[in-house]
Amino acid sequence: MLVRFLVVFVLSFSVVAAEDKPGDALQWLEKMNAAMKMLNYQGTVIFMKNGQLDTMKYRHSFVNGVEQERLFSLNTPLREVMRKSNEVSCLFRETKQKVINHHPIDSSFIINLPQNSENLDKLYSITLHGNESVAMLPTQIIDIRPKDQYRYARKVWIESNHYLPLKVEVYNDDGSILEQVLFTDLQIDGNSELNAGVVDENSLHVTHIHTTQAEPFEQAPFMLKNWPPGFNTVFFIRNSLQQSQKAVDHLLISDGFSSVSVYLEPKQDQGLQGPNSLGSVNSFSRVIEKFQITVLGEVPAKTVEFIASGVALR
Repeated sequence: MLVRFLVVFVLSFSVVAAEDKPGDALQWLEKMNAAMKMLNYQGTVIFMKNGQLDTMKYRHSFVNGVEQERLFSLNTPLREVMRKSNEVSCLFRETKQKVINHHPIDSSFIINLPQNSENLDKLYSITLHGNESVAMLPTQIIDIRPKDQYRYARKVWIESNHYLPLKVEVYNDDGSILEQVLFTDLQIDGNSELNAGVVDENSLHVTHIHTTQAEPFEQAPFMLKNWPPGFNTVFFIRNSLQQSQKAVDHLLISDGFSSVSVYLEPKQDQGLQGPNSLGSVNSFSRVIEKFQITVLGEVPAKTVEFIASGVALR
């Protein structure tokens, strides 16, 4: 009886799974979000950022409820970047330096997505945008257009069978590409681990960057008066920079796709004033009394300036 039940269950599940294709763009993103976390897969990825190309081997695994990512560069400088849940480590092979960063949140190397998509359509227009092949695999293109001036437009090419992102592009206001992530090959459920060569851990110079526990934003010495719609507080922490031992307050806000950091620290000399830009990342700095405020994020320049203009001391 039990065997018969299992056979019927498996057959019925197969039918449902075959028919359970996403009906709209938002459902495609939700399936991609789940697939990125739960599947084991690997491939070769090209990152285009700040006008530079970087080709790396990539592997993702999900073992015993713990998500892990690994990047290994194919060109000089040789380095490995690994993420295990919210712990990120970077190994520079040529200098034998290893930096381990304990971060309050998990953040994907490929693309970040909102955990809750209920109100996403209020901030973005998300539509199906045709089909293309990427890495010789069929994909569904998802077009993500902001409904205001505070965010970047994006397109995501989602593999049609396993719902993994094979290509991601971020666009400026004029439609030019600011950033691109592209898989040139992809293997699902591969058992072979990336072999980057054995490194003697005892020969490494290891630096740990410990992030203190998050605190309620109400305890921060500053407040935000200008807040783009859809952005929410992710965490607020108080750090101590190891070299100068000066206190730095850090607030991170995000709408799921886009994240913005607000830093407050004691002013040095005259302090920094005005905008700065590097590719898709913009920042705006200003001085408030004896403090330096810096707002930085992968958002348009007008967004960081808008947020910075509304920072006030409590």
